[in-house]
Amino acid sequence: MATRRVHFAGCSAHPDSAWVTQQARQVTRTLAERPKPIRLLIRDHDRKFTRSFDEVFQGAGIRIVRTPIQAPLANGIAERFVRTVRSECLDWLLIANRRHLGCPLGVH
Repeated sequence: MATRRVHFAGCSAHPDSAWVTQQARQVTRTLAERPKPIRLLIRDHDRKFTRSFDEVFQGAGIRIVRTPIQAPLANGIAERFVRTVRSECLDWLLIANRRHLGCPLGVH
C-alpha cells in the first residue's frame, strides 16, 4: 500500500472515452517527471477505458491490470480512498462549481 499513489487528472460531468484518453495523456506527461517510474495501472472494465486509453499508458511502459468484472472490492485501496475523500472532505462541503471542487482536493 505504501507504494500506491493517486494522481488526479481532472473532473467532468460527462466523461467519455475521448476525454479519459486525453486525461491519460496529461497524467503520463507528469508521471515522466517522477524519479521512480510507475510500473502498473489498476483499472476496472468501464467502457470509457478503451484500447486508446490503455495504449497511452503502455506507450509509457506502464502495465495495465484490470480488476475482475463486477467486483468493486477487488481494488479495495482505491475504493477506500474514494470513500475517505467523500466522507472526510466532500460530505462536509457544499461544492459550488467544478473549479471549487478542486480546492478542497488540493487541485487548482
